[in-house]
Amino acid sequence: MACRFSGKIESWALITLLFIIFGICGRAFSRDLPTGGKLFRIQQHLKRLNKPAIRSIHSPDGDIIDCVLLSQQPAFDHPKLRNHTIQMQPIFPEGTKHPTESVDNAEKKGKPQLWHNVGKCPQGTIPIRRTTEADILRAKVIKEYGRKFHHPVRPSPPDARDVLSENGHQHAIAYMEGDSYYGAKATINVWDPNIEVSNEFSLSQLWILAGSFNGNLNSIEAGWQVSPDLYGDNNTRLFTYWTNDAYRVTGCYNLLCSGFVQISDEIAIGATISPISSYNGNQYDITILIWKDPKQGNWWMQFGNRYVLGYWPSSLFSHLADSASMLEWGGEVVNSEPGGQHTSTQMGSGHFPTEGFGKSSYFSNLETVDSANNMRIPTGLSTFAENPSCYDVQNDYNDDWGTFFYYGGPGLNENCP
Repeated sequence: MACRFSGKIESWALITLLFIIFGICGRAFSRDLPTGGKLFRIQQHLKRLNKPAIRSIHSPDGDIIDCVLLSQQPAFDHPKLRNHTIQMQPIFPEGTKHPTESVDNAEKKGKPQLWHNVGKCPQGTIPIRRTTEADILRAKVIKEYGRKFHHPVRPSPPDARDVLSENGHQHAIAYMEGDSYYGAKATINVWDPNIEVSNEFSLSQLWILAGSFNGNLNSIEAGWQVSPDLYGDNNTRLFTYWTNDAYRVTGCYNLLCSGFVQISDEIAIGATISPISSYNGNQYDITILIWKDPKQGNWWMQFGNRYVLGYWPSSLFSHLADSASMLEWGGEVVNSEPGGQHTSTQMGSGHFPTEGFGKSSYFSNLETVDSANNMRIPTGLSTFAENPSCYDVQNDYNDDWGTFFYYGGPGLNENCP
């Protein structure tokens, strides 16, 4: 009798304990889920970003690429572009290869993005990486998804490094200033750097800059990046960015706000790049050209020798409506100092410039565009790195690569605190 009574007590105790455990877990789980009001705001935001698709392609990396009518793309939500007439053909700089000209067989047969392996978008549409609820939830604030929040780097003497590093962003770049510039070009070695924590990123890009670094900076940017917070993975992806107020309110990555007008039906901005370089193995790169059309004044982007992606209308900008006053090429990482020490997030290949080809990442064939729309070899190129013991840069010139530099590094090491 006593034993049976004890068993009942133990059963009730077990049931009570299970209720407590499930209650705690349920509350913890519910904190990770959006509330009704937040869920509604997320859905409204997704509705603005994800336009109706003519076709949807499921990429091997998990992305969904939506084929959206050219006239229905996000760009035309911008107040300045409501009645915009799409410019379909730019005036190319003299000395660059046009997409209509023959390109080498490798590029003709190549599939520079993973989703190309399973489908393509029809003419009259553009491919857009679909934004998901999970993407938005990774942002602290819904409207902040797809935006940068930091002060840009202005190369300065060594005694200013501490000031520049306060925002947690570190760079290894080559740059030019002191003149008016109308475009820039580079071939960029493509890698998949390790990211230590998800709120950090590593990118390699070129910058087209004008205005004051203290508040009204205009910037156009393009390259490749690894950003777990933005994309939810560690894939190497093609990206663009723009701002006309030093990243304060305007602009965004890719097509995550209105602004950039895409005309290409072949390249999805924000999609995974393939293939990727390997240490002491095969090397792969992408070529990016950004230039100002001398007739319409818009800033165009070409990817490789085959793909003209589209343009940033000049009406988006104040200072860049005329020309750029600085050009930059190179790498950038976020150092959030996890665990109270420098991050081990890699820049480029994760190896220093001294290791050279096949081991260190490079930018080659650097060129600029002048006021007459001619391609020019850079003159007066300088380099800058806040902390060369963490990430460094070394430039050079030869007949094959023209103006080039190696850059990058491992971050945390015995010489990088």
